[in-house]
Amino acid sequence: MSAVGTAAVTAPGSVSARAARTRRLARNLDPILIGTTAALVAFGLLMVYSTTRSSPHPFLYTRSQLLHIVIGVGVGIVLIAVDYRTLASASRWLYVANLGILAAVLVVGRSSLGAQRWIPLGPLGQFQPSEIAKLAIVITLAKHMADRPGPYRSIRDLLPFLGHVALPMFLIFRQPDLGTALVYGAIFAGMLYAGGARRRDLAGLSAGACLLFPVLWHLLKEYQRRRLMVFLDPSLDPLGSGYGIIQSKIAVGSGMTWGKGLFAGTQNVLQFVPEHHTDFIFSVVGEELGFVGALLLLTLFLVWLWRGVRTAAVARDRFGALAAAGIVSMVAFHVFVNVGMTVGIMPITGIPLPFISYGGSALMTMLWATALLLNIGMRHQKIRF
Repeated sequence: MSAVGTAAVTAPGSVSARAARTRRLARNLDPILIGTTAALVAFGLLMVYSTTRSSPHPFLYTRSQLLHIVIGVGVGIVLIAVDYRTLASASRWLYVANLGILAAVLVVGRSSLGAQRWIPLGPLGQFQPSEIAKLAIVITLAKHMADRPGPYRSIRDLLPFLGHVALPMFLIFRQPDLGTALVYGAIFAGMLYAGGARRRDLAGLSAGACLLFPVLWHLLKEYQRRRLMVFLDPSLDPLGSGYGIIQSKIAVGSGMTWGKGLFAGTQNVLQFVPEHHTDFIFSVVGEELGFVGALLLLTLFLVWLWRGVRTAAVARDRFGALAAAGIVSMVAFHVFVNVGMTVGIMPITGIPLPFISYGGSALMTMLWATALLLNIGMRHQKIRF
């Protein structure tokens, strides 16, 4: 090769140099995280079909879920290609846009089941901004904390971050969407802990939140208060608010070790379990696939979370580490609360099971969160030529 040709190959910014850099970055992609995510998505697609196949249009929900997977993966590939630090530079605009969309829901949002959470998109359907806003909160709070690295010596040092999360939480609470508001709290706590906040200060913030509970109780809708009460005693309203918990526990328990078999769940087919394709889909997993199937699903989640923690540990900068910690906190809280809800150890809050429950906005948010983790992980070290 001539000297001129060699210079063209290695010149910074040349097409060949960019291609070589892309190949090197691609080799840093986490195959375990990709494989686990693919397995969770496939598991979810199968369960969505199982829970909706007895409807007049057996493939309607499955096709919709598959379409959102295709869109989510396509946008996710773009997110992986763009350096995650670009998101940090745009965090201020992202935060403002996020607040604007959440506020717009209260004005033009569509109401369903007592909540105003969706923005209609005409023939394209609708989307739920509060789901995508979770990822926006993770990115913008990570940037905020990276700009204020601490050390955090008191609760007062944490108040700016509390204010960062409090406003979108309030807008979500007004929809009302208590479950998603609690997810924001989990993201906030997880990122503060990862960012170096003292345990005593986190305990102080938690105590303060508990002191506000009597005030929040009066702000809750009547159905939300009933849900919390039947969590303590489902027999208070066995045919109303307690019905879902009771039927879900029956479904999970009836699966025993090996389950009744895929597509053979009676609680599912006869629709005794309400919202069995969304919030209560884990109860169908327990009924049809039994303890073994539920354990397999939880193992996949544990592997996913392990790779997320690893990404946070190897991130090349504080922004990347905090963003990864926020995503792990978000998914861990979703899984814990959703599974706990279906077996009766957590109150019903309407939180979907990541990658599994039917719902386009939630599914795409999880796929994009995975893409951000892959992005952070593949750039954990400087690429040299």
